[in-house]
Amino acid sequence: MLVQGVCNSVINITDLNQLKWYLNNLQPFDVGEYITNLPEKQRAIAFRLLNKNQAIDVFEHLPHKVQGELINSLHDVQVAQIVEEMSPDERVILFDELPAKVVKRLLRELSPEQRQVTATILGYPEGTAGRLMTTEYVRLQQGLTVGEALSKIRYQDEDKETIYYAYVTDENRKLFSVISLRQLLFTFPDVFVGNVASNRVIKVSTETSQEEAAQVMKRYDLIALPVVDREDRLVGIITIDDVFDILEEEATEDIQKLAGISGDEAALASPQVTIRKRLPWLLCNIFLYITAASVIAPFQKIITVVPVLAIIMPILANSSGNVAFQVLSVTVRGLGVGEITPKDTMKLLRKELLAGLGIACGLGLALTTLSMIWSPPDDRWISFIAGSVMIVNVLIAVILGTLLPMGFKRLKLDPALISGPLMTTTLDAIGFLTFLSMISVMLKIID
Repeated sequence: MLVQGVCNSVINITDLNQLKWYLNNLQPFDVGEYITNLPEKQRAIAFRLLNKNQAIDVFEHLPHKVQGELINSLHDVQVAQIVEEMSPDERVILFDELPAKVVKRLLRELSPEQRQVTATILGYPEGTAGRLMTTEYVRLQQGLTVGEALSKIRYQDEDKETIYYAYVTDENRKLFSVISLRQLLFTFPDVFVGNVASNRVIKVSTETSQEEAAQVMKRYDLIALPVVDREDRLVGIITIDDVFDILEEEATEDIQKLAGISGDEAALASPQVTIRKRLPWLLCNIFLYITAASVIAPFQKIITVVPVLAIIMPILANSSGNVAFQVLSVTVRGLGVGEITPKDTMKLLRKELLAGLGIACGLGLALTTLSMIWSPPDDRWISFIAGSVMIVNVLIAVILGTLLPMGFKRLKLDPALISGPLMTTTLDAIGFLTFLSMISVMLKIID
């Protein structure tokens, strides 16, 4: 309770010694969360209370914006120590968020070895496995015995990001096999590593997309994935913590795009950021709705003659739009997690059409029944047209919600670019045009 009380309060100068003790005895993630929630002017004060090792660990758990603020607030020596000790992949992520001038200054402060490592990773295109990897991995040579390998790990590799996998290479770093720490521990010391290591190495190249690398790790339940260059030389590994970040980012991006939000908007983003990310889509939707409304315009007299149409049309539009959004969400999610590929288009379409037919009949029957209740006795024929159009529109929604994201994926475009509002507006226009045209024809026949 005392820890919670200290860490939920604004810094009090008289409590600094007590606060220092608590912050250095908490988990780095908790300290990072506490510092992030402090007023901007007090973050640097709290961070300076951390000892060197705790400061390095905490810094990696801070949001990029807060990291940038601290870099501007701390002395160059402190900043250099922190950035030097960061893992290469985390350092690159930080540099991506900082101004170019600051990055150049920090690069000059790094040791030659770390400067070279960082420059190499920064040289790979954004969004690739090469940009995500770390160069801190355990490498063994084929000629080592298990006992020698364990000694090497114990005395030379304690600073590596993960030691659960060791990668067997030749002198030129050409990757041959992989062995787990468990295998090393339960194998006799005089056995050669090359005799027990697995030759079935799951790996990706530096040009592989980060999303694809994340899916490979998920598919094979890996906690680390080796990354090789074009000559099949081991240049780094991707660790499970980085994969979690990538999967979260991709899921967030897909959800927001489906909802019609441009970019990655944080829940507690400033109002200005929220306006900038949402307003363009909403303005675009206004023009789309104008298109749907223009379909209705020629039929204003018909709606005046048959007022019940004004009640039926919103239900027709809303139902088909919801169906489209459901199908679109399932399809985009399946493509995102690798559950389906464009090769499964016809299989998925067949399944969705069968399900859609049942849903369409249910919704069509419901709208027919409601329309009969609302319509005057002489206009109850409208209910059958409404039900029929509902069935047709739902089936169109199923087809578009399946084929459009599949087509985008086949063209190597992001399927999530097909937003729900765009799909809904399109179906509104189709449904209104079909429904009102059929009503118009029937009125002419009756007259």
